[in-house]
Amino acid sequence: MGMNDTPLGERVHIGFFGRRNAGKSRLLNAVTGQELAVVSEVGGTTTDPVYKSMELLPLGPVVLIDTPGFDDEGELGEQRVKKTKQVLEKTDAAVLVVDASEGVSNCDRELAALFAERGIPYIIVCNKSDIWDFNNDKVSAEIFFGGKKPGRQEEDKITDVIYASAATGAGVHELKERLAALFPEKEERCLAADLVKPLDTVVLVVPIDSAAPKGRLILPQQQVIRDLLEAGAIPVVVREKELSHVPSMLSGKPAFVITDSQVFEEVAAVVPEDIPLTSFSILMARYKGFLGMAVEGVKAIDKLLDGDRVLIAEGCTHHRQCDDIGTVKIPRFLKKYTGKELAIETSSGTGFPEDLSSYALVIHCGGCMLNEREVLRRMRFAQRQGAAVTNYGIAIAKMKGILGRSIEHVYF
Repeated sequence: MGMNDTPLGERVHIGFFGRRNAGKSRLLNAVTGQELAVVSEVGGTTTDPVYKSMELLPLGPVVLIDTPGFDDEGELGEQRVKKTKQVLEKTDAAVLVVDASEGVSNCDRELAALFAERGIPYIIVCNKSDIWDFNNDKVSAEIFFGGKKPGRQEEDKITDVIYASAATGAGVHELKERLAALFPEKEERCLAADLVKPLDTVVLVVPIDSAAPKGRLILPQQQVIRDLLEAGAIPVVVREKELSHVPSMLSGKPAFVITDSQVFEEVAAVVPEDIPLTSFSILMARYKGFLGMAVEGVKAIDKLLDGDRVLIAEGCTHHRQCDDIGTVKIPRFLKKYTGKELAIETSSGTGFPEDLSSYALVIHCGGCMLNEREVLRRMRFAQRQGAAVTNYGIAIAKMKGILGRSIEHVYF
């Protein structure tokens, strides 16, 4: 997979924030060297967040996000500010664009406080510095926070103040270098490679999902196959209908079987107990960092009562099929397992509810299309409001009576 094919969930998300007409869009265009965002001298030109996946050297694959002005007004303006706040939940790093000709505003300080609250590292860019002499009025951290030394929370997150001009290109190279410096190379994570050895045979059970694009596997399946190949393992991909024929075709037992959660029960019945078994969704929860949370949250299924509200949430949107996993299969599994009359609701894409306090349980998808920050934010958000939270793979394994087996070799 080349950098240009890097999934959205694996890209660093960088948001450009600030007041109307601070030059966010123009600065973003200067950073990318492309006319990605519409620019105008009229404040409020950007009315909705604009997302662009690209390569930003020396950082690599990123998603750059241009946001509406945070000081927008009126009924529509409030909706735009709300959308900007939603962008914060998926932002790995922020660029706070200050209009140098206007100076630091309370709106700028409010944004800085929001970054600090969410643990988002950010860089302050004083844009339009070509038309304003800042030699005698430099924006230090103290000046930025109203003439006083910033609190530890803000100070920890502020990385630098850069003087730039989107019009002349001054400071743009420095901004790109500072952004790259926010993300030092981390130890490579893997989905399944650490579970096997080179030359191990791994059987992947992949139903032909009618919801997947024609001719393509869904993203977690693609990622696991790539991960195993890089580890030197030998993935054998098969539908559940042909799984029973696989043992006779192999010289020995497979080291692992990984299945789509939808056919967990059928696969568990065929695969001998001494062969490790898990699902793509469980591996994704492990990879995104919320497996422990999901295992703990799934206990709530046994406590559900008649009338309890359950939210089934997906991170992406797709055309619903007649036997869709989120809207059809999991509700059916829940009714059969609990025997209760539950109020089941669904959400998809960015439509994750802000108020989760009335839900007894939230069952989220694997989150392959969301970056790690947003997935964990959703999980913790549910917990803080008193809702238990788990994911598709863990919930299905629980309801099919194979949870212990499905996490035995992956839950360290």
